[in-house]
Amino acid sequence: MSDRKRKASSSEEPVCVLCRRVDVDPNICGDTLSASGIYVHKFCLTFANIVPHGMRIEDVPPAVITRAVKQANQKQCFVCGERGAAISCAESGCERSFHLPCAMDGECVTQYFNQHRSYCWEHRPSQEIEEAPAEGTNCLICFEPVGDTLSYHTMLCSACTHAWFHRGCIQQLALNAGALSFQCPNCRNIERFFRQMIIHGIHIPLRPPSWEANNAYASLQERHRRCDVSNCLNPGGREQVETRG
Repeated sequence: MSDRKRKASSSEEPVCVLCRRVDVDPNICGDTLSASGIYVHKFCLTFANIVPHGMRIEDVPPAVITRAVKQANQKQCFVCGERGAAISCAESGCERSFHLPCAMDGECVTQYFNQHRSYCWEHRPSQEIEEAPAEGTNCLICFEPVGDTLSYHTMLCSACTHAWFHRGCIQQLALNAGALSFQCPNCRNIERFFRQMIIHGIHIPLRPPSWEANNAYASLQERHRRCDVSNCLNPGGREQVETRG
């Protein structure tokens, strides 16, 4: 069995009943939910589109998950070739199915909003780009070349129309920035850039940016409270601080 579909042993994290993987990015597949001994990634279950309308994903009955697993076991992932493909292409008449962790390898698009639709490589939405990037164009995030051809792995800001990124780079930026701070690194456009990215499969979590977590920059807001001149003349000493000024 390949590493891509490695199942968990008794000493490892419980395996998701839908994608059968544990070595996944929780930002892409979501946290692992458990109910009655059944373990499933939140987004694997969400994109399977079997949750009753109006029900919270965390409250899905185990019987519904079990039924989804049985249905998925009848489908083969067109990317890795294994059974258990719970996600189907939203295009009418398309019979392609895949696992959520296989989506990027298969150049699929999964939309993390509203109805959480998924599309295979043939039917995925594509950016309306008139010209490929010029030779020597670099990604504005990693500064590595993006190539001179249009591809699934290369994306363009539709607002300024000349800022190119690798899909993986812009996805990582979205995960770090969160919905509150995500914008084009070049033109700083928010609304149009945000809309384009989620339509074309970039997951932008609804949370503050990671750099604000745990007061990571709290030290920048601290006031310097000690005199550093070689000969301090303050009668109260170097540590005395005025309440204002």
